[in-house]
Amino acid sequence: MLGTPLLKSSFNAIFVLAVWFLAILSPALTWAQPSASLSEAEVTLQAKYWIDESGQATIEQISQATPDTFQPLVTHRSFALAKQSALWMRLDLPASEAKGHWFLQLSSGTFFDRASLFQRSETGQWTEQRAGDHLPVAQWDHPDQTPVFQLDLRAASTVWLRLENQPAAIAPRLQLISEGSLASKRRWAALLLGGYFGFGLLVLFLGIVHVRLYGDRAFIAYSAYVAFMLLFQLAFTGIGGLYFWPNWAAWNNASPAIFMLLLTSTGIWFVREACVLARHSKPVDKAVMAWVCFGVLFAVIYVSLTNRTTFLVLNLFGLFSVLLSIGLCLWVWRRGEKYGAWLFLGFLPVHLGYPFPALRSAGVIADGWLSQYAVLIGSAIEIPLLLYVLQKRAKEFNENRARMRAIDQTDPLTGLAVLPVLTLRVRDSLRRAKRHGPLHTLMLVELANHAEIVNAHGRPIGDRALVVAASCMLSTLTELDTLCRIDDTRFAILVEKTMDTSAHTTLAQRIVARGLSESVDSRNEQFLHFRVVTAVLQPQSTSTESVKAVELEDVLAPLMKDMNSLAAEPRKTILHSKPHSG
Repeated sequence: MLGTPLLKSSFNAIFVLAVWFLAILSPALTWAQPSASLSEAEVTLQAKYWIDESGQATIEQISQATPDTFQPLVTHRSFALAKQSALWMRLDLPASEAKGHWFLQLSSGTFFDRASLFQRSETGQWTEQRAGDHLPVAQWDHPDQTPVFQLDLRAASTVWLRLENQPAAIAPRLQLISEGSLASKRRWAALLLGGYFGFGLLVLFLGIVHVRLYGDRAFIAYSAYVAFMLLFQLAFTGIGGLYFWPNWAAWNNASPAIFMLLLTSTGIWFVREACVLARHSKPVDKAVMAWVCFGVLFAVIYVSLTNRTTFLVLNLFGLFSVLLSIGLCLWVWRRGEKYGAWLFLGFLPVHLGYPFPALRSAGVIADGWLSQYAVLIGSAIEIPLLLYVLQKRAKEFNENRARMRAIDQTDPLTGLAVLPVLTLRVRDSLRRAKRHGPLHTLMLVELANHAEIVNAHGRPIGDRALVVAASCMLSTLTELDTLCRIDDTRFAILVEKTMDTSAHTTLAQRIVARGLSESVDSRNEQFLHFRVVTAVLQPQSTSTESVKAVELEDVLAPLMKDMNSLAAEPRKTILHSKPHSG
């Protein structure tokens, strides 16, 4: 009977794996669909092109142009179009007997102001399909991440593609794709980009959590950097225009440049905070902050005045920011900031990927896979690396701060709590005793033979005797008790539990016996002689405010007096003082 559930679960697992395998294999099956005279491929180099400098030519004029007007596109290249000019591309396509629809996809990203595809209908009329950043994505004939146009391939035909973009250069890549493959490509893009953005949001959440955890401004800058990186990728990949702002054409056109400037500025701000530039050079710190402010302000200038000059400044700002980031990280590393080198390595994936889209937008290189996805892949590697480096840095700094706080709150010789800590504990003990009744114990312990040890063995051994004395007393106390050194040879102990006289005697005897059994130094037989005075804290005032004003000296004064009287009786080491009030 046990075998049946096991077989059923195994079958279910195999079924799930089979479905998963078919889902993985389905794109390959779709791409392998046979067609009579047409196959899926990039057809960019099959096209011919002509640049209309005036931008006024109509499809009727273009279709009647002489054959030598259009030049063959022998290699992938970029086109830097002047204002008002347009790039026309002619593509001759054969008829297809394959079932389903076919599409022409511009796979070079969303960097087209206007894109129109013209094809004759069966009646001989020209049909136009439109896309581009100057048109809301919701109004595209086929809304997608990139411009997509449906083709009528029932007969051999010539299609004409008209493209505009300014000021960035364009490098169109034309992909002939079937309906099934286009749907599969969309699914894969949704899966991969969804995973990327989900992972990015998780890292952003962790960054915000670390802001609360460590209170470090570097995490604020890091969180802003991650947020703008995600927004930049939304705009750059076309996901934002497709899903988040499909009706805002102007924003869709400007958002990649805006988020790029804000991303770069927050990246430099993050480097400034993480490298603590103010600690190394005030002028450098102010200059870097001015650079960050310039990037934020230039985003407004660029949107208001988009031309070739501002576009050049945009590219130069990005390039110099990369160089500045590298220079700052290595500079502080050379000055002893070890995390500068780790930050340099963390930024390296994006720094290596940045030149490809930058050079493509400048028209230096043709469009390709690296220009589209290098920064995306680099940021997927960079973001968690930077978080890890920043978390290690913050943890180390937090431990240093904790050690500094501990130094401020402990005696430098014995490591015991300082007087202000004991004062607060005594006040709190009195307050609780006033409200809830149980009375706590205050003990005064003196190292009676400290002067003898110093005279016989010197001051270093005398200091060591105080350290050993503190260790002896700590070994007899609990974690809730407070031990404090109040002068050269005397210690105060606050025992936060109710004790009767016999318990006082027992604890005092344990302290005395522990000292007599502990040698100060292995080279001699010098032991510790303790005197102990105990008292019960008994608040008598009725005002809570008066408890807050209690001074430790006033509470310890009766015990000090009793300790002085105890010193006059050498054979007596333990004295139970009368109850003293706070």
